[in-house]
Amino acid sequence: MEEEKCLCQPTEISIFSCSGGSNVGQIANNVGVKLTEDGVGKIFCLAGIGGHVSGIIESTKAGKVVVAIDGCPVACAKKTLEHGGFNIDEYVQVTDFGIEKNHDFNLNASDIEKVTNYLASCISKRRGI
Repeated sequence: MEEEKCLCQPTEISIFSCSGGSNVGQIANNVGVKLTEDGVGKIFCLAGIGGHVSGIIESTKAGKVVVAIDGCPVACAKKTLEHGGFNIDEYVQVTDFGIEKNHDFNLNASDIEKVTNYLASCISKRRGI
């Protein structure tokens, strides 16, 4: 079986989000997707960093800004990126926004919007926009 190649192309702002098994992990992932849809940056595969996928590692190295979004203080995204040797330029935890971690997966759109707007603002300031 031929090994699949990563299709991630280098980008200025690489976004890595938790997608863990709780509401806040899913909110973190939704924030990463929304930031990508809004053209703020591009979501990358966090599992590819942990799995040492060379294409993802190289694409991330070629970028300028690494953004990590964690759902909770366990900080899986942050720890995975640090373990991979990456410095994190922008970082948030969803629970820091007063959103309580649970396992009901009823995501609130206003929670996603609140975290998205905060990170978009931080990234815009970094870009000097």
